[in-house]
Amino acid sequence: MLKKIVPSAVKLLSALLLLAIGLGQPVSAQEAAPPLPTTTLPATVQPPGGIPNLPVTPLAPIDKMAEQAQRELFEAAERGNATGASSATAIPGGPIVTTTGRKTTFAAPKVEDPAGWPKDSQRKLAVMEVSFGGTIETVMFELYANDAPMTVSNFMDNCETGSYNGLAFHRAIENFIVQTGDPLTSDEGARDRWGTGGESKTVPAEIKRTHRKGAVAMGRRSDKVNPGRKSNGYQFYFSLGNYGSMDGKYTVFGQVVSGIETLEKISNMPVDGNDCPIARIEIKSIKVIDHKGPLYATQQDTGDSRKYSKPAAAKGFFERFIERVW
Repeated sequence: MLKKIVPSAVKLLSALLLLAIGLGQPVSAQEAAPPLPTTTLPATVQPPGGIPNLPVTPLAPIDKMAEQAQRELFEAAERGNATGASSATAIPGGPIVTTTGRKTTFAAPKVEDPAGWPKDSQRKLAVMEVSFGGTIETVMFELYANDAPMTVSNFMDNCETGSYNGLAFHRAIENFIVQTGDPLTSDEGARDRWGTGGESKTVPAEIKRTHRKGAVAMGRRSDKVNPGRKSNGYQFYFSLGNYGSMDGKYTVFGQVVSGIETLEKISNMPVDGNDCPIARIEIKSIKVIDHKGPLYATQQDTGDSRKYSKPAAAKGFFERFIERVW
């Protein structure tokens, strides 16, 4: 009798189990967990409003993200409202951080006033004439021959051979940098390749100086293809702020002493999708001279910048003639 009951009970339990499964009841914990679904990002993102699909933007390299964050921080500081008490902290070897309420600004130590240069001091001074807005404007910058001797020597060779004459500014980012020196910019028909020229010649890295406002530095290719951080043999740029995030990455070989307002105006010009000024802004000439003693200020003072008169050695025949006449 027991033998008949057991098979019947087993059949009954089996039927009940199948019924439970069919009704969606949970099964035994002994069941293996299903594999987790594989999540893949779509190739495109569909924005609202029926805008066509846009490609997914890849994450930027860490150093580029840090650079962008630093830049946004400086810009936000400039726009902030000063409220409450202020405090200043000096970071050894770095910029001065000043906090006023919710506003934080960064400032590198002030550049030495050229009007106060000792009378017996000797300096390499580059005098750059820029065709801008229908006029010729002058930008002067000191060259750091002691800290970047190979870079300065290469730059002087380019100036002496007239390599920069007639080249355009091919990159302008408001209140960040303006860049020039690409040999391809002599040709308007090659505009789509501007910024890629001058790679046939490189200069070893000489990374010592920092990116304070007015710093002059050489452009270069990325670390991925240029781990030694060699400079491009021609392209150079001007820093329009104190950007510590760029320190240790590019060779700084000079410092603007007059004409920073001209460079700031260039950075504010309308640009295309490649940050290239739409209107042609051109270098007419760059002359490097040996300058002794101080520079003398003109009557023009614009905000925190001051214009200085060109040394006699940098003046052309016409300029000297006009000075004698007047």
